[in-house]
Amino acid sequence: MDHFPLIADHGLIGDLQSAALVSTDGTVDWFCCPRFDSPSVFAALLDHDGGHCRIRPVRRPYTTRQLYFPDTAILITRFMTASGTAEVVDFMPPASRWRATPGRRLIRMVRCVRGRVAFSVDVVPRFDYGRRQHTTCVTEDGALFDSGKCALTLHAVREPGDPRLAHIHVLEGGVYGSVTLDAGQVRGVVLESGAEGQPRTIRVAEVEREFHDTVRFWRSWLARSSYRGRWREAVGRSAITLKLLTYAPTGAMVAAPTAGLPERIGGERNRDYRHTWIRDASFAVSSLLGLGFTEEAADFVRWLGERYQRQNGSAAGPLKAVYRVDGSPDLPEESLGHWTGYRGSSPVRIGDGAGERLRLDVYGELFDTVHQADLRGIGVGHQGWAALSDLLGWLAGNWNRPEEDGGGRADRTYGRLMSWVAFDRGIRLATAHGRPCPLETWRTHRDRIYEQIWEHGWSTVRQSFVQRYGSDVLDVSLLRMAEVGFLTPQDPRWLATLESIEADLVTDSLVHRHDPGASPAGEGAFSPGTFGYVRALARAGYPDKARFVFEKMLTFANHVGLYAGEIGLTGEQLGSFPRAGTHLALIDAARTLDHALDGAPAPP
Repeated sequence: MDHFPLIADHGLIGDLQSAALVSTDGTVDWFCCPRFDSPSVFAALLDHDGGHCRIRPVRRPYTTRQLYFPDTAILITRFMTASGTAEVVDFMPPASRWRATPGRRLIRMVRCVRGRVAFSVDVVPRFDYGRRQHTTCVTEDGALFDSGKCALTLHAVREPGDPRLAHIHVLEGGVYGSVTLDAGQVRGVVLESGAEGQPRTIRVAEVEREFHDTVRFWRSWLARSSYRGRWREAVGRSAITLKLLTYAPTGAMVAAPTAGLPERIGGERNRDYRHTWIRDASFAVSSLLGLGFTEEAADFVRWLGERYQRQNGSAAGPLKAVYRVDGSPDLPEESLGHWTGYRGSSPVRIGDGAGERLRLDVYGELFDTVHQADLRGIGVGHQGWAALSDLLGWLAGNWNRPEEDGGGRADRTYGRLMSWVAFDRGIRLATAHGRPCPLETWRTHRDRIYEQIWEHGWSTVRQSFVQRYGSDVLDVSLLRMAEVGFLTPQDPRWLATLESIEADLVTDSLVHRHDPGASPAGEGAFSPGTFGYVRALARAGYPDKARFVFEKMLTFANHVGLYAGEIGLTGEQLGSFPRAGTHLALIDAARTLDHALDGAPAPP
């Protein structure tokens, strides 16, 4: 268990259909193909026999440093040894935006910068989460790993006449070898899935062309950002990360590219985040539009439109909380009992059963997304409006139902708040465009929810809004109350709630989901919530305090600017990595704080 790399000791690469994590020791220890939610090929991050691709110096000691090639998603891992300095350059050329493709190309260029460095090269795939056997065929030009259902081809990057990998051998289906480079030499490997035919030698010039093409893609994309605020580097890296987490053929954004990473070491909250949550949609569209990425926002809104126009009715309602990137609601949950899990944290889960629970907040998050998009010219057609009206018709008969969560069934304040948002945004959309609807009915429900929250969501004992009706417990979701316009950021009851949140949920500026005193031992602070706290402080008129919290939070980013979902007691990053919600919240916090410090109104 002690030999697992830290979660934060990774960079992310991807091609807009899948992604891989590369550790600071040159190991690709997480890679699924052909898309984010496909079975893994490399998963040593979750089990030592989960499969990996490692390129690192043969002799120790060595020092490593990792960075992104500026303004790109190309990752460079540098190795400094007594005999020389070399680097591994990892990237995946962007795939098609319009169609799903079976082939992934993961390029690993190895370059010697100074002296001479000998590298060991290990390629050890384990298909279908390590459950499917494969054959291994080695040729002069590389190797072919074939599991029958999925295949991975290893192509050698070299010049004509170069010898193949030295000391090459096959052990338990993996290929092991070494290569020695002198200053100025470039070699490497290309891992290709979905390819037909045998391995081939790839010239250095070919991968260098792909490198330069990939640089141009990312730099031209990032140049579209309209952000000119104080934290351009952090916001730019977050934007690139969100793009990497977007499944281009549909426009859906996964919550993270990983599964099974623990929110508490040794704990059981080891969820699969390789799917799209409706709850993230509002943040995603807001962030993308706020940075000027209207094309990406429109793609995501289109994906959402297909979800609410193809409603899958069930006891939990017509909308699910979570979907696959292709829009399928089918997410059967299972545990991988043959894996130990990250540092012994089991079970390792794939799939997600949360979509079968009644969650009222998804309706407000959906309608808020559609409303934000509409304000920026991404409108809803006739068929879409009819489907949205049907959703509000269902919500009118169900918003007063108790919701299901980890603590059982309860009247959750946040669920009622977002139900209020759904009716409020539906009314705004209808009146702005003269759409047919039962306007008075919607207003009646909106106002009833409003009055109910003020009466039952407010605790006179705590002098605060609370998580559940009749309780005195707070949670991080309350931070959205002023943000969605339910009350003003300077309302006395909101300021009192903010003080209660600070007293109960905030420790050294870090915000917890729930009261840390009542949470399981070792559970970390919730990173998206901390950035949400920054937004709340800035909107409430405390920009200097908000800036200090924001600057402190920036110190918890890893060495290449990435965030997981949680921060442990020691400052260690925990949970899914990198987490889209954290990077979305960072962007919104930076934009809100910039406006507050400049004395301008908060951005939409």
